[in-house]
Amino acid sequence: MVPGATRADEVVTYGITSHPNDPERKLMLLNFYLDENLDIGKEIINNILSTDTSKYISNFVQVNFEKPSDYDSNKSAKTRYDRKVLVYRSVLARAGFPVPTRGLYISTKGLFNKELIETLANSESDNANDYLVASQILSEDKPSLDQLAIAFESLNKFISENDEYKNFETNYINKKGHSWADDDLKKTLGIFDRQNGTRQIGKAKIQHSADTSSDYADDIYKDLVAGKLVIVDQSCGDPDLNKSSANRIITKIFQNNQHEFILGKTNIPEILVYVEEAHNILPAGNDLDLKDMWVRTAKEGAKYKIGMVYATQEVSSIQKNILKNTSNWFISHLNNTDETRELCKYYDFADFEPSIRRAQDKGFLRVKTLSNLFVIPVQVDKFDLQADLSK
Repeated sequence: MVPGATRADEVVTYGITSHPNDPERKLMLLNFYLDENLDIGKEIINNILSTDTSKYISNFVQVNFEKPSDYDSNKSAKTRYDRKVLVYRSVLARAGFPVPTRGLYISTKGLFNKELIETLANSESDNANDYLVASQILSEDKPSLDQLAIAFESLNKFISENDEYKNFETNYINKKGHSWADDDLKKTLGIFDRQNGTRQIGKAKIQHSADTSSDYADDIYKDLVAGKLVIVDQSCGDPDLNKSSANRIITKIFQNNQHEFILGKTNIPEILVYVEEAHNILPAGNDLDLKDMWVRTAKEGAKYKIGMVYATQEVSSIQKNILKNTSNWFISHLNNTDETRELCKYYDFADFEPSIRRAQDKGFLRVKTLSNLFVIPVQVDKFDLQADLSK
């Protein structure tokens, strides 16, 4: 530690949950409702939903909240965007994300066609009562998001199942030349098709705070640039949520350093990323997505002054392109032929394959470094802080 410096000057910890032994820990929380965080929060949710192949989930994942370029000059574009955002915020409320008590303006003014509301109110279908309630909520100027969720659930059903809506839509197209509900609105409303949709989205609410406005990924990058050791504790929490958080952090680091490189900066921050239990974070061995940010970091990171160290007991579970771009290897005991067989594909580990499976001596490693042509056996002593201080 630098003389005169405190722990807070050099080390900072982040986590999804607080810890009694780490009172200064920063929580990785984001206000999903704020305009500036809509895309970031949606990205987190998309990562959580990425393994669900249900059609209505896939459709929802495709929706983004980037403002249209003509938002300020095109009234129709503004209305469609604001309507989509309002539906999305009601989805968050239904999923259990606490709604901010200040800084969030909710209004239906000008967003819902008068003829549509009348069509809902005058419906004679089996769900006429639900549609009537929806029409009343959408007629209010400032209903709550919970009320809107009820209305949008009915509106989704009305749009997808009701002939009365089809007649309204036909008349609307004849007058305006385009449909009232665009694809993004239908895909956002579609999350109400199943209760499981909002339930899955609710997994991300642990990363939400109604009282914060900063982005933890930005905060982490700033700490790294300041030369601090940043520890992100993911020892607890939902695995999908942990993975999405890690993806956001590495994406922020990669893109920011890449931006500095593109600008021709010579003082790009040198950042070394350590990934413990890497098989839980890095893409799987059978994942061939070369655009994955971890893969790109392994392949291109050195150019942007980013290094990566990862630790795992399951070599075969790591994406092949990451393994191919690993320069320094420290291999201890592996008891599985699937893992040692995977190792044999790299350098001359095949010569050591039997001993890697059999020798269980603590600290006995087979080491291949970029500066050494061959794999060499090394015995590493256990680090003892007290013994080291006594020297």
